[in-house]
Amino acid sequence: ADRGLGKGKTGIAAGVGAGAGFNRVAVACDGIGRLGRRIIPSLSPQTFRSSMSFNFPLVWRRPVVLGAAVPSAGKVTHRFLAADTAGGRVAVAAAEGKVVWETICERPRDCWAMPDGNYFFCHAGGVMEKLDDGRTLWEYIAEPGSEVSSCQPLPNGRFLVAENGPCRLVEVDTFGNGGKEILLAPPHPALGVEVQDRLRGARRLADGGYLVCRKGEQVVEELSPEGKSLRRIPVKGDVHMAVRLPDGNLLVALGAGRKLQELDAELNVVWEIGENDVPGNPLRVVSGFQRLPNGNTVVCNDLSPDHLGRQPQVFEITREKKLVWEFSDHVNFDAINQIQVLAEPGDGAKGPVWR
Repeated sequence: ADRGLGKGKTGIAAGVGAGAGFNRVAVACDGIGRLGRRIIPSLSPQTFRSSMSFNFPLVWRRPVVLGAAVPSAGKVTHRFLAADTAGGRVAVAAAEGKVVWETICERPRDCWAMPDGNYFFCHAGGVMEKLDDGRTLWEYIAEPGSEVSSCQPLPNGRFLVAENGPCRLVEVDTFGNGGKEILLAPPHPALGVEVQDRLRGARRLADGGYLVCRKGEQVVEELSPEGKSLRRIPVKGDVHMAVRLPDGNLLVALGAGRKLQELDAELNVVWEIGENDVPGNPLRVVSGFQRLPNGNTVVCNDLSPDHLGRQPQVFEITREKKLVWEFSDHVNFDAINQIQVLAEPGDGAKGPVWR
């Protein structure tokens, strides 16, 4: 049956496995986008992989070197989920800094903790949601060369996916059904923007519109719910993430521009962190952030490729730019691209999780 995108040829659909060791539905679509849901057995993922032809990534827990993490500049600590793009892993670190969950994948750039304890994240080839025990609950596989750069759980139960290759946003559900698709104008060829730099962060707004980071063009684009371009906001850096805060301001991570800026409705800078504003944490590539309910900001300082191992990968500061927490673990992490602090309340799909 057609799976919703209205493109390409459809593939196979397997029915519900009630008993016989299966507890999920498998659906596949061999068309543009190749939306698919994998059967998840009650067997262990290792057993299932050896006995079936599906090839989904498995959880992998690397040995943790005791004492490798330096989790805090003071008494504040955080348990968090992180996407380590350079290291090819998505991991959870406990408050004391120890890695307690991990899975490997190619170039993960965004990640979310779900209210039921699952982990949803994107990687170069698509998105997936994993259970805490490492089994894959569902997976969306993008077309080869799509280079997925961002994802977001949505209030309607779907998931937003940003694909660089086709330069589009698409909303998918856990059965592989494609919903809304928004085709974006690719960068002008004269700009020389590489495929992986067309898009980076993408977020759907409370009013149904979208913010899209056009990394290579150094522009944040705001779209209507129908996908119409409302405005293009030039920024001073290869923008990695932009989020609208509850007061209407924009918080923007400016990548190699080495700044994190908050802009008001008139696009005036009302708060920012500059390259050397935080002692011991010079900005390298500002790739991600989370604004906490107390007003503090957790900043991801991507150190790749030139500063790996030389300084903390993540830090938290107050509005007055006072350092209250930093995290440095160069054994288990390379460059942390995105982070979600797990002790803070809120459903990523419904808020308040401003990241």
